[in-house]
Formats: sequence, C-alpha cells, structure tokens
Amino acid sequence: MKYFIIAGEPSGDLHASKLMQGIAENDNNALFKFCGGDAMAHVGGAENLIMHYRDMSFFGFVQVLCNLKTIFSQIKQCKKSIEEFAPDVIILIDYPSFNMRIAKWARKKGIKVYYYIAPKVWAWKEWRVKGLKRYIDRLYTIFPFETEYFRSKGIEPHFFGNPLVDDIAQRAETLPSREEFLVKNSLDSRPIVALLAGSRVSEIKANLPGMVALAGEFPQYQFVVTAVDWIDFSLYKRYLQGSDVKYICNQTQQTLFHAAAAVVTSGTATLETALMGIPEMVVYRVPKLYEVLRPYVLKIPFISLVNINLGREAVRELVCAKLDIQVAAEELRAILKGGKKHDKMMADFAHLKSLMGGSGASKRFGEDIVKSLKR
Repeated sequence: MKYFIIAGEPSGDLHASKLMQGIAENDNNALFKFCGGDAMAHVGGAENLIMHYRDMSFFGFVQVLCNLKTIFSQIKQCKKSIEEFAPDVIILIDYPSFNMRIAKWARKKGIKVYYYIAPKVWAWKEWRVKGLKRYIDRLYTIFPFETEYFRSKGIEPHFFGNPLVDDIAQRAETLPSREEFLVKNSLDSRPIVALLAGSRVSEIKANLPGMVALAGEFPQYQFVVTAVDWIDFSLYKRYLQGSDVKYICNQTQQTLFHAAAAVVTSGTATLETALMGIPEMVVYRVPKLYEVLRPYVLKIPFISLVNINLGREAVRELVCAKLDIQVAAEELRAILKGGKKHDKMMADFAHLKSLMGGSGASKRFGEDIVKSLKR
C-alpha cells in the first residue's frame, strides 16, 4: 500500500520515522512519500522527501502572517504531490495549522486520512475538534489521558503507548561513556546541567538569555546548551559570549544522558527528559500580554507534558515575561541530587514512564494502521 505522511517539526519527524518502520514491518509492499525530515528520509528514502520541515515550520502569529504566501504555496505543492502519488491513506503527524487544511481537502477528494499524534485541542483551539470529527477517519494518540477527552467529544481514539520510550531505550545502547562524551566535547569533570532552550529561533531568543544568567549562580556545575544545526551558531554565540556555558550541537540525548539536571522549554523535550530520569525544571519566557491572558487562552493549568500527563505539578514551570534568577536558582538546587525535591521527582518520573505504555509502541501503531486499511 501507499502512504503519504506529513510532519512539520523535528519531534514529528522522529515519531513519523518510527511509525514508518512499524508500518513497513506489517506491510512488505509499503511505499512512502512524505513531508518531514532526515529521520523519515533515512527510513523511506531521501528521494521520497517532498518538503523538509525546516522550510515548513513557522512559529507564532507574526511568523505565520509574514510567511502566508510561502505557506499557501507549500500547501498547494503538497496537494499536487498527493494527487500524483495517489496514496491509500494520508497520515498526518501533529502540526495542525497545516495538516487540518490538507485533511479538509482530502475529504473532498475521497482520500482516507489518519491523524497520528492528535492536535493538542485539549490545551487550546478546541474548535478544531469539529474538524477532526468531520475530516479524520482514524485518530491516534500518544498520551493516555487523551482517551477520555476525545471520547467525551464523540471521537474514539486509539492509544498503543508512546514512541519516545523505544527511542530513548534504543539510543541508550549506543551512547558514549561519560569520559568519551567529555573528551569529545572538550568538557571538564564538573557535573553537567543541560540547557534545552528550544528548536526555533524565537525560542532561543526568548529563553537562552535567562538560562545563561542562571548558569552564573552555579560555578560548581558546567552548563551545556544543546543546540540544533538548523539554527545558525551566531545566534547562540550572541548569548553565550562572556559566559562559561558550553555549546554542543545535535547531541541532545547524549547530553541529557550524562546530565545531573536539565532546564527545559515546553514541548516534547520535557517528556523526553523525564522518561530518561533526569531532574528538570521548565523555563519559558512569554510576552507580558500572554502572561496576563494565559488563564483565558490556555484551557489547562500546565504547559509541560510531564505535568499534563500526571495531572499535577511534578515539574516546576516558570512561565513568565521576566525570569527571576533567584527563584530559578532555588528550584534548580532543590531538584539536584541531595535537594529536597529530587527523590520525589524521580518517583514521579517512574510513575510517568509506567503510564506511557511500555516498549513497542510504534510497532503497535503501525500494525493497527495496516490492519485497519486492509479491513
């Protein structure tokens, strides 16, 4: 069968690549075309990559507004590629602003549409539920709490676990020793605190300055920013100059694996850090207006996937227009080994991991997709 898959962000690329492997294990004749990234290209072949997520990812109202012409052109190109490929199913991976437009168009064309990693309508833009009911043939979720939510909206979701569990386990087998990691990246022997400032330019600009300032409060630790290669080094350099913070590119999991703690923005990284058993705190700088309006625009009390899945604050979230460095420093001390919050956080993370459904999630999702299409 033929599968057209659309992922518009790094985490979507990772999840989609694992799903493609799961599909291929259950369909020996699987053919893929996709919008995504390098991980998907590694599985499905670089010649089948239609658009890279680096060219598709626009964050925030202003960025979207400034790039409307590009976005509409990409949607048009995507539709053309789908028609030429004539897939048995379109599989959408999160990225709802783009993907829901494709879903609506595909419904009119009579093309079957599956949504893998449901849009976070439980947090904001709940009006999208109507579109999911109208345009999506099958909805897959990777968080257990979503099952009850979507059922209450008249949609029967399908949950088979969270693919991050497998990804972390697989990578752990190939990660370098601490000594190898330190030597490779010219680090000293001090304990590491990982800084995950985001994967978009706007997030780096908003979050990295505060993280660097926080690092100055802990000379006994070495702080390492985990950079991504699609953001130019000059942007990181702007905020790291004059500090002791180290720069490491494309080694996020390696850095986390050897870290004593992490300071993380929101998103998948919060869940990944927790599933690796690394103490963390969330720092996310927002405009003052959002800080004021947050209770009215966000339907849930948390932004980190750790707290959302547990239904309580296991991880401290400092979401504010201006980071209070002393408050942040006090929180970091509390979660480091020997701190007053460390042991409780580790117990919470163990419980969180048990909720995620164990290993083999991508294979189970892939098997269900193939079976449902054959039926």
